[in-house]
Amino acid sequence: MTYRDVASKQVLVWACTAVAARMPVAMTPLALVFLVRERPGGYTLGATLAAVYVLGEIIGAPVLGMRLDPARGRRHLVVGLAGGTVGFTGLGIFADSPAVVLGAFAFLAGAAPAAAAGGQRALLTSLVPERAVAQALSAESMLMSGVWAVSPVAVAGLALGVAPRVPLLLAAVCMASSVAGHWLLPAGWAKDGEGGEAGRVRTRVLIRAWPVYVTGAASITLLGLAELTLPALLEQRGIGVGWSGPLLAGMAVGAGLGAFLYGLRSWPGRLPTRSAVLISGMAAFVALVALIPGAAGIAIVLVLAGMLQSGALITRNLSLREALPPSALAAGYSVLYAAAGAGYAATGSLAGGLLQVVAPSTAVLAGVVLTLLLTALGWWGEARRDASRTAGDLRVGLGAGAEGAPIAGGRDPECRL
Repeated sequence: MTYRDVASKQVLVWACTAVAARMPVAMTPLALVFLVRERPGGYTLGATLAAVYVLGEIIGAPVLGMRLDPARGRRHLVVGLAGGTVGFTGLGIFADSPAVVLGAFAFLAGAAPAAAAGGQRALLTSLVPERAVAQALSAESMLMSGVWAVSPVAVAGLALGVAPRVPLLLAAVCMASSVAGHWLLPAGWAKDGEGGEAGRVRTRVLIRAWPVYVTGAASITLLGLAELTLPALLEQRGIGVGWSGPLLAGMAVGAGLGAFLYGLRSWPGRLPTRSAVLISGMAAFVALVALIPGAAGIAIVLVLAGMLQSGALITRNLSLREALPPSALAAGYSVLYAAAGAGYAATGSLAGGLLQVVAPSTAVLAGVVLTLLLTALGWWGEARRDASRTAGDLRVGLGAGAEGAPIAGGRDPECRL
């Protein structure tokens, strides 16, 4: 169980394809702000377009994710990524169009490829041995941490140094290249005997995993809280707002390091408990951000928070694998992605409202309390589900034992008890 189990030519192709597909996602909110910032009311319009883009992701991820066929998932992923390419191309080429036109392209760019992250994660775990799934998810988290660290710098440099539309045109090129990359990967991620079913019962199956989505949203809520309130918090502390970029980049680096460390070994404790501990620890570090007066101290606790956050996200993905059958995993990952987007959007609304009436440090602490409540709710839901499952298994086992007593000295015909 080492990272050597993940190293293969197909995983390398997957990594290049995933980076090309998700770099646009990381670039878009900031790129939309730069695209229209010179218009009258440009910053407000940019924030609105970014919200429309995120809304497209929130709607598209579960709706399209539930239609993914494990046996022929590539077909759905390619169509979605091609639609996203059209959306980004439209934003770049028609940058001077009315806001309604830009909003339509932004929604398409968010919604069409929204199921790609879930499908690609399911595909990745099918490319590695079962014993290396945690390492594969850790490697994915490291890769995405790098994407999120690089993308804001790339957007700002291209928008200010070349032209505001260039980041969105680059996003279109990246997404188009991810379409090509999928043709070098397997057509699906189903094992023998899986896949091919429509999602007739999948909605009910997905809903049973609701505690995982709640705690997944809780971890992203903390990330959004740190990102959206940090500039105001630094200003409150008398620290230059320009430090917010390097501080958040440090948090992303911490997330990559945390993902690497998580994959080095197996960790004790049940997954729900492990997740609750990691998110609570991250909440404690984010709370310290609101209390520490100096930039150096804030930088340290943000790096530590990032390390715990990546572990929490990996744990959520592993919990989803326990809660759902293999044929529903891609859809479950997509719903988890949508829940994370909803958590981030809710954090933005909460932070924006609180910053109007309270100090930034108070807004951060209020967000931490909300995160802990969501974490407790998710942990309770998983504990209740696991207890019900154990009781059901016990009833089945006792019933089978009673029926099988006269056969082969108390065993069932297949000798499984």
